[in-house]
Amino acid sequence: MQHERRMDIVERIKRLKTVKVQDLMEQYQVSIETIRRDLEFLEERGHLQRVYGGAILQGYYSAAEPAYEYREQTNSREKQAIGKQAATLINDGDSLFIDYGTTTGEMVKHLGDRKNLTILTNAILIARELIQIAKKTEGWRVILLGGEIRDDEFTVSGTLAEANLKDFYVTKTFIGVGGISVEAGLTDYSLQDAGTHRLAIERANMVIGLADHSKFGVTTLNHICPADKLDILITDWLAPETVLEEYRTLGIQVLSVPEEE
Repeated sequence: MQHERRMDIVERIKRLKTVKVQDLMEQYQVSIETIRRDLEFLEERGHLQRVYGGAILQGYYSAAEPAYEYREQTNSREKQAIGKQAATLINDGDSLFIDYGTTTGEMVKHLGDRKNLTILTNAILIARELIQIAKKTEGWRVILLGGEIRDDEFTVSGTLAEANLKDFYVTKTFIGVGGISVEAGLTDYSLQDAGTHRLAIERANMVIGLADHSKFGVTTLNHICPADKLDILITDWLAPETVLEEYRTLGIQVLSVPEEE
């Protein structure tokens, strides 16, 4: 049984490139200790690399982002809590850049009581959500950057988007990362979007990163910036304190959102 389970995990990670401890526990109906031993065994034999909350294929630096619909359902409680916390950092009169993503998408749901916001985004879905809120609020301006459309993510990016973004400076930039580590910094799946993110970070007085626990220790294909470019990092209750302390030593304010009852 143990051998079959481990071989099944190997096949699963070859196919999906990443696995989560919680998913494996549910699939095989075993304890977290059993799964951790399995992943440690497989890592020693070069099949995978353990990361916080799961594992990735050994040597895998992904250029292929999981589908938006899949990400919406993954760690949804954690993303909702992070988004709610992130919204508390937005004040009346702020100018913002809001990155595309499922966690930033949760954040904008909590902005209905803010006034006089100017919001730039490269995300068509987030712009649509913001427009609905703007109809009911005072003094909002929503600016969707122009550029080439990624039809899988409904974002705009590339040289046109970056040229558009160069016309602006914002109070705060909110970035949802594909992966984050002390060594590799912030990384993203999309080459085009990574360039937009870099510029959005340069154009902000304050940079706020949103990352649920599964993003720590993960490196995707495209480098955005060193981790210490973040002023604030917001994560959830499942991110280990020992890991978060590494980011605090870089001078980053780390907010770990507690689990709601």
